[in-house]
Amino acid sequence: MAIPTEHLLILSLVLLAIGIAGVLIRRNVIIILMSIELILNAANINFVAFSRQWNNLTGQIFGVFNITIAAAEVAVGLAIVIALFRNRETVNVDEMNLMKW
Repeated sequence: MAIPTEHLLILSLVLLAIGIAGVLIRRNVIIILMSIELILNAANINFVAFSRQWNNLTGQIFGVFNITIAAAEVAVGLAIVIALFRNRETVNVDEMNLMKW
């Protein structure tokens, strides 16, 4: 039994909304990075859903590329968060003003 494309799009919309709310509302850098991951996963669900609907593998290939980009983003983002935490002893976005004069 296949899942209808409409249900996948609704799931993707819910993940996108939660991710955008997490980026805009939260102040913790780690939570913001997790919210960005939710947004990328919503895009992956869209890629795979439309790829399945149109019987084309292009969306699934884009989904795999998106997963690799997300993994690189997590590695670099976590390294930056750890470096900032060592210097500032906080992961709060409001208190990280390292680039200001």
